[in-house]
Amino acid sequence: MKKITFSLILSTLIFACTTKKEGNMIVKGTIKGLKKGTLYLQKMKDTLLVTVDSTSLLGKNTFVLSDNVDSPVMYYLTFNGNTKDKQLLFFGEKGEITINDKLEEFGFNPDIKGSKNQEVMDNFNKVFKRFSNQRLELIKQDVEARQNKDEGLVEKIDNDYKKMIRRKFLYATNYAIANGDSEAAPYIALTQLYNANIKLLDTINKSLSEKVKNSLYGKQLTKFIGDIKRKEEE
Repeated sequence: MKKITFSLILSTLIFACTTKKEGNMIVKGTIKGLKKGTLYLQKMKDTLLVTVDSTSLLGKNTFVLSDNVDSPVMYYLTFNGNTKDKQLLFFGEKGEITINDKLEEFGFNPDIKGSKNQEVMDNFNKVFKRFSNQRLELIKQDVEARQNKDEGLVEKIDNDYKKMIRRKFLYATNYAIANGDSEAAPYIALTQLYNANIKLLDTINKSLSEKVKNSLYGKQLTKFIGDIKRKEEE
């Protein structure tokens, strides 16, 4: 009798550990070059990065993960739950999302399909990367000009840098406004325009659809703007 009871308990435990929970978002795909390891699906909760699902990849490079999405948010795919190692960011939302990538370049140029918000982010990043490259180039030029004690060139580079920042802010603002029906819009405002003029943030906020305003990032943007305005009034 004891053996039968033990077997039933063991079977229950094995079933509980191997049963895959099915959420309203299914993330599946292939990571070429991956032979073994544990892949984690994570997202931010308050200020902490929490794991919502994981899968061990032993002798296979395909994976299936899931979560219940209340509002579209940014997710992380990581190995061993460590974002300091390789990581892949993507916009998660209800439905089926397919992610294909390579282990040696994990997270740099993944092929992601099934997320409308991710499409918006991909198109944004294609142009926005140019500003990051320009920034690095101007910093390099500034260091060289200071080493050569060329004050005239230092001043010119400083002006060029300020102009680049203004163009970057305007591009991000106009892009977010043009995509006001996407949850990616307030996310862009929060991550790329947090130190921009409050008027730009306000303009984006007013352009958001009601659905997006009531999303997680929409509510965070409204709160962020409100906090800034309260501080300015103090």
